[in-house]
Amino acid sequence: MKNGKKIVLSIVALCIAIVSQAQVAGDSTRLRAQMFAIGPAKILDTYLSAEQYSGVELRYVSQSVKPIRQGSWLQIVTHQGSFSSVSNRADNHNELGGMYQFQYAQHYVLRPSDQLQFELGGAVGAHLGFLYNTYNGNNPAQVQAALQLRPSAAANYVFPLFKRRSVLRYEVSAPLVGLMFSPNYGQSYYEIFGRGNYDNNIVPTTIASTPSLSHLLSLDFPISKKHPRTKLRIGYLGDYRQAKVNNLKFHHYSHLIVIGWTKGF
Repeated sequence: MKNGKKIVLSIVALCIAIVSQAQVAGDSTRLRAQMFAIGPAKILDTYLSAEQYSGVELRYVSQSVKPIRQGSWLQIVTHQGSFSSVSNRADNHNELGGMYQFQYAQHYVLRPSDQLQFELGGAVGAHLGFLYNTYNGNNPAQVQAALQLRPSAAANYVFPLFKRRSVLRYEVSAPLVGLMFSPNYGQSYYEIFGRGNYDNNIVPTTIASTPSLSHLLSLDFPISKKHPRTKLRIGYLGDYRQAKVNNLKFHHYSHLIVIGWTKGF
């Protein structure tokens, strides 16, 4: 328990240090993106069921990008809200899930040419959500919560498409270390919160116990010559979250088609 507290304090201190380094630079170019996504999702949570459930996921993504440190770094803040409705193979049991995800990233910028830009850095990520099994009588719901440090990277390629300046972007991140809430195998939420029986419910995680990946491939295309800073965005969002802690397994695989818009300032 003492080691767990030390790890919690160390990760929180590191998160605060990363966030506190953000400084607005003289370059005023900023970007805001609003995106809606839909696609298939597959969910397994052995605390609720030993079977994988499949269905559909809806997601909203808001992202802001601004230069810091005289433009040599970028600050990227991303908010995501999602809802999933999935069912088992027999289509007679359902699970409903909701999730809020937050990520704060800083990327160092490399510009080998006017058309190409690379970004490399790290991020602090957190998520909070739930998964509810409509069939279960005992333990029908599961809370999902985690705090993670994530290496992250991105690349931009600027090119003319139908004689208009377009941007192809790819960004990716994966959790390296963090903390995750999880009941232990066979432990009820009443034991945790009603009786206060702690049983390794705040679990330190590494890339080995949470091998996950999130990536986004997008194309930004200006739809109006009068407003070249406003662009239509289409793309693909893949979010693959996995965990194996406290003798429980979890995964949530999302393959989402993205449509939205971006605006430069």
